[in-house]
Amino acid sequence: MTENTALKPPGPITRLLNTIEWLGNLLPHPVTLFAILCLMVIIASGIAAGFNISVIDPRPEGASGRAADGVVQVVSLFSAAGLQRIVSNLVTNFTSFTPLGTVLVAMLGVGIAEHSGLLSAAMRALVFGAPKRLLTFILVFAGIISNTASELGYVVLIPLSAMLFHSLGRHPLAGLAAAFAGVSGGYSANLLLGTLDPLLSGITQNAAQIIDPGYTVGPEVNWYFMFASTFVIALLGTWITTSIIEPKLGKYRETDGDAPQGDLGTLNPQEKRALKGAGITLLLLSLLLGLTLIPGYGILLNPQTGGFAGSPFLHGIVMFIMLFFAIPGYVYGRINGTLRSDRDVINAMAKSISMLSLYIVLVFFAAQFVALFSWSNFGTVIAVKGAGLLSAMDINAPLLFFGFIVICGFINLMIGSSSAQWAVTAPIFVPMLMLTGFAPEVIQAAYRIGDSVTNLITPMMSYFGLIMAVAARYQRNLGIGTLVALMLPYSVMFLIGWSLLFMIWVFGFGLPVGPGAATYYTL
Repeated sequence: MTENTALKPPGPITRLLNTIEWLGNLLPHPVTLFAILCLMVIIASGIAAGFNISVIDPRPEGASGRAADGVVQVVSLFSAAGLQRIVSNLVTNFTSFTPLGTVLVAMLGVGIAEHSGLLSAAMRALVFGAPKRLLTFILVFAGIISNTASELGYVVLIPLSAMLFHSLGRHPLAGLAAAFAGVSGGYSANLLLGTLDPLLSGITQNAAQIIDPGYTVGPEVNWYFMFASTFVIALLGTWITTSIIEPKLGKYRETDGDAPQGDLGTLNPQEKRALKGAGITLLLLSLLLGLTLIPGYGILLNPQTGGFAGSPFLHGIVMFIMLFFAIPGYVYGRINGTLRSDRDVINAMAKSISMLSLYIVLVFFAAQFVALFSWSNFGTVIAVKGAGLLSAMDINAPLLFFGFIVICGFINLMIGSSSAQWAVTAPIFVPMLMLTGFAPEVIQAAYRIGDSVTNLITPMMSYFGLIMAVAARYQRNLGIGTLVALMLPYSVMFLIGWSLLFMIWVFGFGLPVGPGAATYYTL
C-alpha cells in the first residue's frame, strides 16, 4: 500500500505563499487600480477640503510654488472647478508624463538589438564561453545585465541555465534558481543604463516636484550604486547557489523530471562574425562618445562648468541608450542576415513599441492619478504630516531607510509592476523623505532594492508562471510553495546584503548614488 500524501497539510511557507497569492488576487489589474485610485482621490479631496485639512507650507518664502499665505490646503476636485481642470488637462497629463517619451525612445534602440538577435547571441556567448568554475557567477551576472532588454532574461537565460546545469550533471533547478535570482532578484542593478532608469526617474521627478517644482531627476542618478550592486548581487547569488541551494537539492535523478539531458550547441560561425562586428561597432561608438566628454573641450559637457552635472550628455542620455543598442544591433543584423533592409529595421522598432501597448495604457491612467494627487495637495499634506511623525519618532537614517526598503518589498509582493508600484508610492514617500532631509535620488535607489528582492517569491510577478513551467520539466508536480521555498534564501540574503551595501555606501562612506546625485536635500 502506498502512502497517500494528498491529504498532507500544507507547511507554514506554503500557507504564507497561499495567503500572498490570495491577497494579490484581490487586487484588480494595475490599469483598473489606477482608475479606482483616481476616483478615490477625487472623492477624498472633496471630503478633506470640506474639513479644511491643511498644513504649513514647508517651502521657504519666495520659493517656486509656495502658497501665498504659507498654508497648504487640500483642494477639492469633487467640484465644478475640479471637473473643468480634469477635462481640460486629460490629454496633457498623458503626453507630458515624463517616463512615457523616454521609455519609448529607448525601446526603439532596444527593439533593433533584440529583434536582430544580438542580445540573445551575446547572452549565449557569455554563458557558453564561461569557465566551468565561474559558470554560476556568470549565470547570475548575465541575469542581472539582461534586464536592459525586459523579458529576454526570463525567456532565454533561465531555461538555458537549467539546461546547461543539466547537461553538466548538476541539478537543473540550481541553474534555474541562479539565473532567476539574477534576472528578477537583481532586477534594478546593471552595468549600463537601461529602460528602467528613465522610467523610474521620471516618476521620481514628478513626485519630487510636489515639494520643489524645479527639481529634476535624470536617468543616470543611480548609476554608480547600481553598477557596484551588480557585482555584489552576482557574488551573493553565486554563494547562495553553491553553498545553500545545491546542497539542499542534492544529486538530480533523471526520473524526477521529463526533460532529456542533451547537447546545447554553440553559436554558429555566422553568429560569431556578426557578434564580433557588433562588438567592434560598440567599441568605436564608446571611443567616439568618450572624445565628446574629455574635460576641457568636450562638446557634450556643461558649457558653463565643464563638468558632467547639467551637461547635454546627461540631459540627452536616453538618446545614447537608444543609439548604443540600435547601431550595434543593426550591424549584427546585417552580418547575420536578420536585418536585410530598412523595412526590417523599421519593423523591429515597430514591434518593440507594439510590445509596450499595455504599458502605454497603464501610463495614461497612472499620469492622471499623479496629476490628480498633485492638484489636490494630498502629496504635500501627507508628506508634511508624515515627516513630522518620523521626526517625532527620532529614527536614525539607516533604520529609517531599511524600514522603507522592507515596506517597498512587501508592497511588491502584491503589485508586481515596478512602474505601477512606484507611481502609487512615490508621491507619498518621496516628498515625505525629502522633508526629513534626503534627496530623491537616494530615495529612488532604496526603492529599487525593495522592488527587486521580493520579485523572486511573489506569484504576482508576471513571469512567475513561466518559471514554474520550466521548473516543472525537471520536477514533476512542482507547486508554488516548492519554487518559492527554493528562491526564499536569495530573497532574504539579497534584502540583507543589498541593504547593507546601501547603508555603507550612503551613510558609511557618503558616496553619491549616481553622477551629480545629492544625498541630502535642504529646502
